[in-house]
Amino acid sequence: MSGRRSSGLAAKATIFAALGDETRLSLLAKLGKGQRYSISQLAEGTKLTRQGVTKHLQVLERAHMVHAKRAGRENLFELDPKPIQELSEYLDMVSKQWDAALARLKAFVESKHS
Repeated sequence: MSGRRSSGLAAKATIFAALGDETRLSLLAKLGKGQRYSISQLAEGTKLTRQGVTKHLQVLERAHMVHAKRAGRENLFELDPKPIQELSEYLDMVSKQWDAALARLKAFVESKHS
């Protein structure tokens, strides 16, 4: 496997891992509203501390799904939809590959029973 392809797969694995947590999914849902949020705003209405939110945001930042912009004394976080769009395209490609493989299997099985 080429280095470029494996690094692309590593990036996708990082995104999948980040999405595999209910808390991070809820943070992404809030950030998906198109606004920038402070850590305090993201912690509002949850049982998480600001430190807990920060840890989850760090995971999302490593996956390049969110980024912070400095606004005065605080960081405001916003969603970057590009990694999710790329992941969606990847899943579409894999789905088409599986559909084609299943169609070939079906044709093979049917040819053996004809």
